[in-house]
Amino acid sequence: MITAIPPKFETVMIIDDNVIDLYITSRMITKNNFGKKVLEYSAADEALKYLQDNQENISVLPQVIFIDIYMPVMSGFEFLEGYDKLPEAFKNNCKAYIISSTIDNFDIALAHNDKNVVSFQVKPITKEFLDRISVV
Repeated sequence: MITAIPPKFETVMIIDDNVIDLYITSRMITKNNFGKKVLEYSAADEALKYLQDNQENISVLPQVIFIDIYMPVMSGFEFLEGYDKLPEAFKNNCKAYIISSTIDNFDIALAHNDKNVVSFQVKPITKEFLDRISVV
């Protein structure tokens, strides 16, 4: 009998205003058994509101967040400013990754220097990238 391997993470959040990138990232997550549930947001302000509204309900919060940098209304860096204000208990159980197609060295340096960002990854994400992410 073959036993199904449980997903690496219960919930993963993707924030990207490009619907094609959102779809590709979501498919990579589900296809590679990386996340059981995928929360997709095309607007960073809506994703931040979800986290703020549910910060006390850990069961619905993501363990991993993939966020793009350049988005209308609220950029990925502005999202991270709001994320920084969330409780430490949440941030200790949720890791943020910048997923971007930028080649701007300033943005890449900003991502690497943000205490809430684990790493910067060029789009699209790969199975190898997902494999390198360890459980918190």
